[in-house]
Amino acid sequence: MRVGLIVLAVILIIVVGFGAIIVGSYNNLVKLDEETNAKWAQIENQLQRRADLIPNLVNTVKGFAAQEENVLLGVTQARSRLETARTPGEYADANAQLTTALERLNVVVEAYPELKSNENFIRLQDELAGTENRIAVARMDYNESAEILNKKVRTFPTNIIAGMFGFNQREYFKVSDEAKEVPQVNF
Repeated sequence: MRVGLIVLAVILIIVVGFGAIIVGSYNNLVKLDEETNAKWAQIENQLQRRADLIPNLVNTVKGFAAQEENVLLGVTQARSRLETARTPGEYADANAQLTTALERLNVVVEAYPELKSNENFIRLQDELAGTENRIAVARMDYNESAEILNKKVRTFPTNIIAGMFGFNQREYFKVSDEAKEVPQVNF
């Protein structure tokens, strides 16, 4: 009888130990998942801030450079793509297109010295530059968080628990191939 109690106690300790491991791993995955969600929300926040600044920038440039309608249309279309993006990949592609469009817009601005010195334009350019920096930092923070979560989701024995509770790897916010190319502007 005493041996039976000892065996039962050992089994109980093992079960409680496994339960503690499962609960601890699950809670850690939840924490990492929420951190990654928060980091992604920050990227969306900054991309929206950028998109919100663009109509003001376009209207300011329109006042000085009405004949550059194609460039302004490109910026507006790229902004629309950013607003309809849903996944990190779609956001990365839309962001790259918007960056390219804004670079073309900056080339147009170079042709209008009075625009470059306009106070509203300078303020908008400064806001956009600050937003670009915020996007870069938010993207880096998100990718670091996604990396930590992805490692946990793929590492044994947490991968078993992740699979049981539906935790998946996260897509990284990558720079698209289009964004790596130097834009060619021809008038």
